Amino acid sequence: MELDLQIRLLADVPDAIPKLCQWFEREWAPYYGPEGPGDAKSDLVDSSRRGELPITLVGMQDGKLCGTAALKMQSVTTHPDLSPWLAALLVAPELRGRGIGDRLTAAVEELGAELGFEWIYSGTDTAESLLIRRGWEFLERGPYFVSDVSIYRKRLDPTSLLSHPAPPRS
Repeated sequence: MELDLQIRLLADVPDAIPKLCQWFEREWAPYYGPEGPGDAKSDLVDSSRRGELPITLVGMQDGKLCGTAALKMQSVTTHPDLSPWLAALLVAPELRGRGIGDRLTAAVEELGAELGFEWIYSGTDTAESLLIRRGWEFLERGPYFVSDVSIYRKRLDPTSLLSHPAPPRS
């Protein structure tokens, strides 16, 4: 059964920001929690853009927020020479395993291709199998912030836009 998921720009769904802030603070507590250096709301508001990075996408099903992913110029700061990054990939815990992360990752890949990037990178300690299934290449594993992360890259294919257009820009 095809997943009825709409991928939208966060810029078009600003009312999702408070819930995303809760998700970010729970999922990445060492960074976005009360003792962490990050500010989830500020990061989300900053990535509510169209046409320039950072850009956050959200997955919606029947008006319900299901997940999010972003395309950012920088994510894993130990690798400032690599850019842009698939970042902030997060699916609501109760909805994991339904293909939402795959669809959000595909949408970020397509957005990167649309914006003219040849490569895209990602640092993860949880989504390795998803990236491998989508054809990402493992580069290395190393310490970052509070855990080890694996760095992956994928060559983007601008011709994929012919069959899988990026989300509408309204």
